[in-house]
Amino acid sequence: MTALGKLFRTTTFKLTLVYLTVFALFAAFLLGYFALNTRRLITEQITDTVNAEITGLSEQYRLGGIRRLVIVVDARARRPGSSLYLVTTYQGESLAGNVTSLPPGTLDNTGWIETSYRRLDESEASERGDHEHHALVRVFQLPGGFRLLVGRDLEERERLYTIVLSAGRWSVLIVVVLGLAGGLFVTRRVLRRVDAMTETTRTIMAGDLGERLPVAGSGDEIDRLAENLNEMLERIEALMNGLKEVSDNIAHDLKTPLTRLRNRAEQALRTSGSETEYRSALETIIEESDDLIATFNALLMIARAESGQARDNMSEFDAAEIAQDVCELYEPLADEKGIALKIDAGTPAPVKANRELVSQALANLVDNAIKYSEPKEGAPGVAPEIVVSARLEGERVLLAVADRGPGIPEADRGRVVERFVRLECSRSQPGSGLGLSLAAAVARLHGGELVLEDNQPGLKSIIALPRGGPVQSAG
Repeated sequence: MTALGKLFRTTTFKLTLVYLTVFALFAAFLLGYFALNTRRLITEQITDTVNAEITGLSEQYRLGGIRRLVIVVDARARRPGSSLYLVTTYQGESLAGNVTSLPPGTLDNTGWIETSYRRLDESEASERGDHEHHALVRVFQLPGGFRLLVGRDLEERERLYTIVLSAGRWSVLIVVVLGLAGGLFVTRRVLRRVDAMTETTRTIMAGDLGERLPVAGSGDEIDRLAENLNEMLERIEALMNGLKEVSDNIAHDLKTPLTRLRNRAEQALRTSGSETEYRSALETIIEESDDLIATFNALLMIARAESGQARDNMSEFDAAEIAQDVCELYEPLADEKGIALKIDAGTPAPVKANRELVSQALANLVDNAIKYSEPKEGAPGVAPEIVVSARLEGERVLLAVADRGPGIPEADRGRVVERFVRLECSRSQPGSGLGLSLAAAVARLHGGELVLEDNQPGLKSIIALPRGGPVQSAG
C-alpha cells in the first residue's frame, strides 16, 4: 500500500472528511440563507419605498388632478437615480414618466409585478436591443381610469445577490481546501505516532520486552493510551521475569529434594534387608514427598491468586474469626516450642475476600513466626511470644503477626516476598521460601498489600485489606 493510500485509509482522515463535509454543508446553508435573506430585505425596502411614493402621488392627484400628477411625475422622473414612473390613460397612452417598452399586458392588472423594461432616456439603445432591465413595479389605478406605475430597478438587488453567492462559493471552496490540508496534516502527524507505536510493538513481539511505546508529552488520548500500555508492558515484563526466576528457582530448589528422594529410594533398595528398614525408608520418602507436594500446592495457590481466579469465591466474613481460628490451630505447636501465642482480635473486622486464601496467608505468617521466634541476640529477658491481631484502621482491615525473632533487615524486605527467596539465616530451617510470596499475592488479589515492619526486636508482618460491609451474625 502506498503512503498516500495508507493515509486515506486512516480513521483520522475519514473523521476529518466527515466533519469537513458537515461543516461545508452547514457553511453553504448559512451563506445561502444569508443571500436569500439579503435579497428579501432589499425587496422589502423596494416595496416600502414604492408604496410610500404611490401614496404621495395619489395625494397629488387628489389635490390637483391629472395635470398636477403629470407635472410631479415628470419632475421626479428627471432626477438622477430616480425610481421608475409611468402615468397612462385607460387605453395605455403614456402621459408622463421615464419608462418605455413594457411587455404587453403589464398595465392590465393592478398590483405587484416583476417585469422587464427600458428607460425612456435609453430609447436609442433600445432599438438595438441593448440595456434591457428588470424592475419590481406596482400598477395602481387612479380615479378616472388613469394608471400609475411606480417601481425600482432590481439591478442592485441582483448584483448584491450575485456577489454574496460568489463569495459564498469561494468561501466554501476555501473551507474545503483548508479543511483537507488541515486533515492531511493532522492525519500525517497522528499516523507518524501510530507508526512509531507499531514499530515498537513489533520490536516487543520479537522478544525485547524492555521497549516502551513513545509518549509525545501532549497528554492527549494517544499519550494516555501509550502510558497505560507501557504500564501493562511493565507488568508483563515483571511477570515474565518472575516466571523465569521461578523456573530457575524451581529447577534449583526442587532438584535437590528430588535427587535426595531418588537416592534414598535407591539406597533402600540396595542396602535395606529387613521389613523394618524398608518401612523406615518408605516413611522418609513419604515425608520428602509431602514436602514437595506442599511446595507445589503453594505454587498453585500463588498462581491462582495472581491470576485473579479466586475472585469468584469472594464472601463477607469477620477477619477476627480467621485470626482466632489460626491461633487455635497453631497453639499446640507454639506451646511445644515454648512460645506464647496471643490473640488480639476483640472487635469485628469485616472484609469481603476469599476466606480460604486469607486463612492460608495468615497461617503462613504464623508458621514463619513460630519457626523464627527466638530471643534476639543481645536482648536477654525478652520472652519469645507471638501476637496475632485483627483490627480496623480507617477503611482497611489489618491482620498482623508480630514475633520476637531475628527479624528481616530493611534492605531485604522487598526481596523476601519473591518466590523461593530465603535469607542465609533461614537456610537451616525447613521450608520452601513461598510463605511470604503467597501472603503478598493474596493481599494484591484483594487490592491490599503485605507490609513488613520492625517489631523491635523481631518482625511484624501485616496483611492490609480493604474494609468490607457489616458482617451478619451467625446466630
